[in-house]
Amino acid sequence: MPRKRLPPAFTASRSPGRPRAGAFRLRFIAVSAVSTHAAIALAALPEPTELIEQQHCMFCHTADAPAPFLAPSFHQIAERYRDKPNAHTQLEEKLRRGGKAHWGDLPMPLPVERGAPLSAEDARTLVKWVLSQ
Repeated sequence: MPRKRLPPAFTASRSPGRPRAGAFRLRFIAVSAVSTHAAIALAALPEPTELIEQQHCMFCHTADAPAPFLAPSFHQIAERYRDKPNAHTQLEEKLRRGGKAHWGDLPMPLPVERGAPLSAEDARTLVKWVLSQ
C-alpha cells in the first residue's frame, strides 16, 4: 500500500523545540472549551422570580446579606452546600417538606405555610438557582 503524502504545512521544517501550528491550535481549542464550560457553570442562573414570590422566599431570606436576616442569604446557602454531594436532594426535600433549623431558631416552614404547594420540578429550579449564587 503506497504511503500517503502529508500536506506541506505538516512537512515544512520547523525549529527544534517549537510545537507545530496544529499542536498549538489543538491546545488553544482544548483550553478554550474548558474555560467556556467553567464560565457557563459559574454563571448565575436567571432568577425564578415567580417561584420566589409564590413561596414568599424573601420574607426570611435575602439575596446576599452578610449576616442572616431571619434565615441565611441565598449566597450563604450556596457557599455551604455548593460542593456537597447530595445537596440538591437535601435542599429540594427541605423546600418541599419543611425542616428543622440549621441556621438559627427558625425552621423552614412547609410550602403551604409559605404560600402554595411546591412541585418537585419547582423545588429543583429553586435549588439550582440558589446554588448558582
